[in-house]
Amino acid sequence: MDPVKLLIDRAAPDDADQLTELAAITFPLACPASSRPEDIAHHMAAELSPAKFREHIANPDRTLLCLRDGDRDGLAGFSMLIHGDPTDDGVRSSLSIFPTIEVSKFYVHPDHHGQGQASTLMQATLEVAVQTGVRAAWLGTNNENLRAIRFYEKHGFTKVGVKTFRLGSGVENDFIFELPFPEQRS
Repeated sequence: MDPVKLLIDRAAPDDADQLTELAAITFPLACPASSRPEDIAHHMAAELSPAKFREHIANPDRTLLCLRDGDRDGLAGFSMLIHGDPTDDGVRSSLSIFPTIEVSKFYVHPDHHGQGQASTLMQATLEVAVQTGVRAAWLGTNNENLRAIRFYEKHGFTKVGVKTFRLGSGVENDFIFELPFPEQRS
């Protein structure tokens, strides 16, 4: 992907099918090797379907960003922010900075790993988050997803706790990471 032709914009309803296609490639890569294929398939059908993406795009408390290559159709990556403090007591008690925003989804096609596109998408995602006026961002990632853990730590996130994540009939353990934002001056 030529960095000059790299585009990041907000998802539109007509992106839902492409988001689902990309999620079908990237979500299984984020799951532990022990995850059952039927649990992954169940999660994808329930949470990563075109209808679910259209629902997220229409929700004013969600911001979906798409990473696009200007020369090709299709998406190279996407991220989703969920506005508002977490409602899960375990997550809330692990975080120390409020108000906060969740980086709920962050995926880049494996063909684009190691080329800087994920960092570009993360920077854009965090810029959008800062513009909402929150003081921090948080995310959860599977405790066995070492590549993601290294990536988030490289971008300033620190591990602050652990939460569970239901994957089909299974329960996975996720690390909770938090990133404080610099104080905003008016």
